[in-house]
Amino acid sequence: MALVPTPVVNEGPLFAEVEMGGDSSSSTVRATVVQASTIFYDTPATLDKAERLLAEAASYGAQLVVFPEAFIGGYPRGLTFGVSIGNRTDKGKEEFRKYHASAIDVPGPEVDRLAVMAGKYKVYLVMGVIERDGYTLYCTVLFFDSQGHYLGKHRKIMPTALERIIWGFGDGSTIPVYDTPVGKIGAAICWENRMPLLRTAMYAKGIEIYCAPTADAREVWQASMTHIALEGGCFVLSANQFCRRKDYPPPPEYVFSGTEEDLTPDSVVCAGGSVIISPSGAVLAGPNYDGEALISADLDLGEIVRAKFDFDVVGHYARPEILSLIVKDHPVSPVSFTSTSSTSKAESSSK
Repeated sequence: MALVPTPVVNEGPLFAEVEMGGDSSSSTVRATVVQASTIFYDTPATLDKAERLLAEAASYGAQLVVFPEAFIGGYPRGLTFGVSIGNRTDKGKEEFRKYHASAIDVPGPEVDRLAVMAGKYKVYLVMGVIERDGYTLYCTVLFFDSQGHYLGKHRKIMPTALERIIWGFGDGSTIPVYDTPVGKIGAAICWENRMPLLRTAMYAKGIEIYCAPTADAREVWQASMTHIALEGGCFVLSANQFCRRKDYPPPPEYVFSGTEEDLTPDSVVCAGGSVIISPSGAVLAGPNYDGEALISADLDLGEIVRAKFDFDVVGHYARPEILSLIVKDHPVSPVSFTSTSSTSKAESSSK
């Protein structure tokens, strides 16, 4: 069953979709941000839900679809995983085991299925996932093209607060901006977006459609999104989950620390606030705090050039002889092994 009703023929769109001004020479891209909740601890069911939402977005003409942070695998809102300074509880360790089981390998079968979805519905797909790499988890965004190809990923480089006990840290090798027919697409996750140097690196790569999957539903988040659109001269697409208490497992299996006794099944625990903002700072669609929704707008890519005429942070408004940035964009591994071929040559020479 669709999360939003199918619009009646000849009636207007159900969700806000704004036509931006522009001449016939400007390319226009229909973009949709998904505001919906994970089915927690049930990754196959969440993938099914993602496909229903993707199909519906495509039926409205979406060419680019952005999902929230940690949509596949889940954002463990309210959990402490039994951690206090100097101690971890057995219950918390079991919670992490279950969370680890809900994460996905990249590459892996779930990634393959997401790629098939993108190709089936002919959309560029930006998907928030929890990535499992051995026994370490990462908060990750995956990118897919409309032909069903997996393009790559961005790992969150700085988890926030208690997130750091469950997620590893991404390195500089996964800060991509993909040049696609619908624009140059990249992503930063939640409070990464408040890191000026990370934003500057993405601006230097020419980002045009800046995706910001998040778990922050506060009104002040909108100020950050507007600032990024103005600063970067880019479209900003922020997707957040809308969740009620009943969207998570019931207690005692899952307990919202410090607030559980005040919650009812219908209590809103994440209010969304998904939004689409133009390079001029105009809100094109959202923010939506009403429930699960598809939030769409037409992006006139000519607006980027008009905005850059005013302010190009890594172009005519830069002063590299005074201020510059070095990005260490190589993969970092805690363990390196010498070449096996060199070892083999040494063994051969000793015989």
